[in-house]
Amino acid sequence: MKHVWRPALAALAVAGLALAGCAASGGKADGTVAISVTEKGFVPAEVTVDRGKPVTLVVTRKTEHTCAKEFVMAAEHIEEKLPLNQAVAITFTPDEPGEIRFACGMDMVSGKVIVR
Repeated sequence: MKHVWRPALAALAVAGLALAGCAASGGKADGTVAISVTEKGFVPAEVTVDRGKPVTLVVTRKTEHTCAKEFVMAAEHIEEKLPLNQAVAITFTPDEPGEIRFACGMDMVSGKVIVR
């Protein structure tokens, strides 16, 4: 009985890793996902969300050295300008599982939303 705390500590560690996995895939409990536009493109370039639940992508362009000055998600009929250093909230509800591609206005820089 002197090691009762170890299973509880192990359970907390597993829960923490599970939450870290969610954050790494881009999903958060409230459906908000932060995406930056850097010299490397959209970061993260791939996010995972749940089907049928509202998603808000908060996209912030952090560099002038990119053509990604607009966010286009054709499948959802979304086109948004990305002003420098200003967060732009883009909300939609994905209905079907699969992948939804997004890109810059010139279709040179892209990423995807994986809907499960």
